[in-house]
Amino acid sequence: MLSIAIAGLPNVGKSTLFNALTGSNILAANYPFATIEPNTGVVPVPDERLSKLAELYKTNKIIPATVTFLDIAGLVAGASEGEGLGNQFLSHIRTTNAIVQVVRAFDDPNVMHVDEAHDPRKDIDVINTELVLADLQTLSKRLPQFAKEARANPKLQPVLDVYEQVNKLLNDGQPLWNYPDIDREIIADLQLLTVKPVIYLFNLDEAGLADQKRQRELADLVSPARALFVCAKLESELKDLDEADAAELLASYGQAESGLLQLIHAAYDSLGLQSYLTAGQKEVRAWTVTQGATAPQAAGVIHGDFEHGFIAAEIVNYDDLLAAGSLAAARSAGKVRTEGKNYIMQSNDVVEFRFNVNK
Repeated sequence: MLSIAIAGLPNVGKSTLFNALTGSNILAANYPFATIEPNTGVVPVPDERLSKLAELYKTNKIIPATVTFLDIAGLVAGASEGEGLGNQFLSHIRTTNAIVQVVRAFDDPNVMHVDEAHDPRKDIDVINTELVLADLQTLSKRLPQFAKEARANPKLQPVLDVYEQVNKLLNDGQPLWNYPDIDREIIADLQLLTVKPVIYLFNLDEAGLADQKRQRELADLVSPARALFVCAKLESELKDLDEADAAELLASYGQAESGLLQLIHAAYDSLGLQSYLTAGQKEVRAWTVTQGATAPQAAGVIHGDFEHGFIAAEIVNYDDLLAAGSLAAARSAGKVRTEGKNYIMQSNDVVEFRFNVNK
């Protein structure tokens, strides 16, 4: 399951956005540390393909892919040293796949800021510094011991080289998400925070949604990382509207997608994820796998036994299936194919796996 930490300074709109994204109604207060334990919301990934397949297979049971959002309490300078319960809050981020850093980019004298003023560049630096310092603490506990082990076992030297490369970058104040070439597998056991993909979500006011110059300036602050621009107040209004009214309201602000859709698309892209489909009279369902996953690996997402006992996958392209009108018609048209263990899954695949659990 995809999980995303919503992090940032206090009073930047994290909880308001969390409520809007998840349809929740948690406390969104005008003071620091209104959130202590992370609030969790599981959100279905909007996917119009599922309803169309449900019509085709005449089933009412639709199970979409899901995203879990964690609303992390506001971080402050010194969080890595425990300031504002920072160590506890940082530990919550370790369990997630990606970080969405909410940055305040609106002016409102009625919403306090931890510094009595707000500067997006400074706010970003505070959060990034605390994440880097937390990673340095983690590495400092492991590096001396591992260096000793590498001296005794020269085969460990390549791993030590990566550790030392990471240590240098962190000491230079560089979050590791800016360095995708670092071997993630070697340092996976360290559970470093800045290895996780980051998406910057700038919380604007309504006027800011139309200010392209301002958005370019903000995006430049975090380049090459992904930057998204939303208005928490607008997102709050959207959650209470039906689909047609929500689309009309978004269009009035020049927006094509809600913040939720933008964020899900950005997260899938940043993490290299995609969804394939299964369909039948019992249910239609979306399953999330990494891009480049093989057919057995995709089967394993459904159940581990499916991967172990994988025999073959019967696959039809979603568009071909809809055009044919039924699986039987698609098969007659030569659109259904059988793929083996080396097949690389595609996002529009509608799949039925063949497997032997006794294999």
